[in-house]
Amino acid sequence: MGGWVETAIKVRYQETDQMGVVYHSNYLIWFEVGRTEMIRQEVISYREMEEKGVLLPVVDVSCQYKQSAKYDDELLIRTKVSEYNGLRITFEYEVVRANDGKLLAIGTTKHVWIDKNYRPVRLDKKIPDIHHRINQLVNTNDELGISAKEEVNKGV
Repeated sequence: MGGWVETAIKVRYQETDQMGVVYHSNYLIWFEVGRTEMIRQEVISYREMEEKGVLLPVVDVSCQYKQSAKYDDELLIRTKVSEYNGLRITFEYEVVRANDGKLLAIGTTKHVWIDKNYRPVRLDKKIPDIHHRINQLVNTNDELGISAKEEVNKGV
């Protein structure tokens, strides 16, 4: 448990422009794919989470493009939890081309836990078992010293 979770995808034709280059907004969709798979593998499915009465809207997003992804590329969306305090959670992402390991983009999304009335909710109070599992992810990442930004800056 903990660390980066990888989700494999293949760039579809509809995600590219006439030159075969991926349109920039698709990276945000891929972040969501990575995030939902990571949560499903490490914590709970979004469906089960919503059945327990909590939602997780995005309140901030950033994406830094390094190289272009192209039609038919096989990509790995790497996702991890970087910050969590019971109310807010931040995910980090790396988009890597599978065949050569090239880093194509890095990013983050920040979220706030809310109830079905769109009011902020502390997960540590509402669903302690899920809170505990997420805390374990963050603690594992801290112990491993994993950070997408640090890894990219090493190569600069």
